[in-house]
Amino acid sequence: MTVPDTIAQAATILRAGGLVAMPTETVYGLAADATNDAAVAKIFEAKGRPRFNPLICHVADAEMAARYVAIPPLAQTLIDAFWPGPLTLVLPRRTDSNLSLLVSAGLDTVALRAPDHKGAQALIRAADRPLAAPSANRSGRISPTTAQHVREGGLLIEPNAIIDGGPCRVGVESTIVKVDGDKATLLRPGGVARSDIERVAGAPLGDPPQADKPQAPGMLASHYAPAAALRLNAQGPRTGEAFLGFGDNAGDAPNPSMNLSDAGDLGEAAANLFRYLHALDALCAERGLKTIAVAQIPGDGLGEAINDRLARAAAPRE
Repeated sequence: MTVPDTIAQAATILRAGGLVAMPTETVYGLAADATNDAAVAKIFEAKGRPRFNPLICHVADAEMAARYVAIPPLAQTLIDAFWPGPLTLVLPRRTDSNLSLLVSAGLDTVALRAPDHKGAQALIRAADRPLAAPSANRSGRISPTTAQHVREGGLLIEPNAIIDGGPCRVGVESTIVKVDGDKATLLRPGGVARSDIERVAGAPLGDPPQADKPQAPGMLASHYAPAAALRLNAQGPRTGEAFLGFGDNAGDAPNPSMNLSDAGDLGEAAANLFRYLHALDALCAERGLKTIAVAQIPGDGLGEAINDRLARAAAPRE
């Protein structure tokens, strides 16, 4: 199914309470009508996702967002600079909002973003409602950046439709920032660099306080994980390991190896991260390998998001 031919059909499915895997510039999302309790519940069931983990609602623009949340001046400044795009804002929920309470996981805030993808935008506008859409994979597994990843992602309920928009351009999830009055807190690094947000905000971003449950998606300690274990900051692969390289640290035969960016470009590395993890995980399964060694990635710019995903993917699994 291609984007131009399926938008109307997919919008009909969503309005009827179904699930649609949709492409965005970040990763593929498992979309449902965010105002429909039963539809949102299907997302949690399909992903095997704990219900204390909130969801991002995708909107067309700030005008649609304002129907559901309060938008303080600082949030409007960030919206003007980064929407549509890979920035999610966590904002106070309006008392008259008809969003399902499940998307907020018991919090009095809502996470929203406007995707910078023609297919996602067309689908939101055709459905004429916000779409709750976490990554379209089994909870805790590697996020999908192609339609084929969705098909292979182990969802417990198959989506009613998968819109194939090709590979995702950004390749890592959105940056999540909570705005509370004139204070902005970084909850999850992602496709917009911290430094770019701080430049627009005119102040450093705060760090999230310790909390008993996630304030936003992607904050669980173990997440984005392949079946193989990860060994981070590796100088090279050991015997019996696959290798995910970066720049000059590219690995060598006979170990199966892929390089996130031969040129050491962090944008290219982010776009390739999940796709290459999927590919190396499949090679590990095929060849009986148990570990993927990963080269050290610089922590500046998009490197913060890449290292965040790798650290969660390497965390101990329950």
